[in-house]
Amino acid sequence: MIIGECSIWLSFHKIGRCIFSALLLLTVVSCGKDKDYTIGLEDGKSTLIKDLAGDTDAAMGEGTEGKEQRPFFMFLFRFKDQKQIWVKTKADSAQWLKTKDWDIAFTGPYNSEIYVNNSQHEYNPGYGGQANNTAVVLLRQAYQSVTVAPSDEEFNKSEVNKIGWAATDGSDGWFRYSLSTHIMQALPNRTYAIRLPDGKYAKLQLINAYKGNPAAVTNLNWPAPYYTFKYYVQQDGSKYLNTNTL
Repeated sequence: MIIGECSIWLSFHKIGRCIFSALLLLTVVSCGKDKDYTIGLEDGKSTLIKDLAGDTDAAMGEGTEGKEQRPFFMFLFRFKDQKQIWVKTKADSAQWLKTKDWDIAFTGPYNSEIYVNNSQHEYNPGYGGQANNTAVVLLRQAYQSVTVAPSDEEFNKSEVNKIGWAATDGSDGWFRYSLSTHIMQALPNRTYAIRLPDGKYAKLQLINAYKGNPAAVTNLNWPAPYYTFKYYVQQDGSKYLNTNTL
């Protein structure tokens, strides 16, 4: 992500925020508008979400035209019906966060920090709620190569909570952020196997945070956050996650 006012994604709760500089502008070049970068992502089984708009009205610093300097509003997403749920007020938090009625939350700067609904992890949006048997496991494999969810033993021992900036190769994060180019790029071979609040198993690939899902971002005018991601939920309760059609 080309982040306009900046932020190295460290723990907001334990370490605090470090901010570095970069510019986020609001318009997209015409060639980026015309090209469909999502060709090839459909597999006939997974649900593909294209350009889901995050909090595009927020900014981390002053002076960004058309934006307001404030924290980014969180939004929740429910897999079964592709429902996006905004959490902007205390009433919203009380209504949604401690329930099983959502699967993942997009939080933090530019909504780039993703959480699976979980009641056990202290800094999870669902902490203290009803989703007490959920878990996520990072599989360092291509999405289409993941055909079976991990064992429950692996889910139970997993400590993956926040899925955000991958500061190192060993990180659980989904993207790399370049301090020289100020561009965010999704990492290859990172698929997240999930045990959902309803007990079903799923897999998730976070693909892009730029509008139009460009293969490469080299233009500072590309808008964000607009999320492209895909997922598959096995409805029969088994761990079978094969989405290959051949």
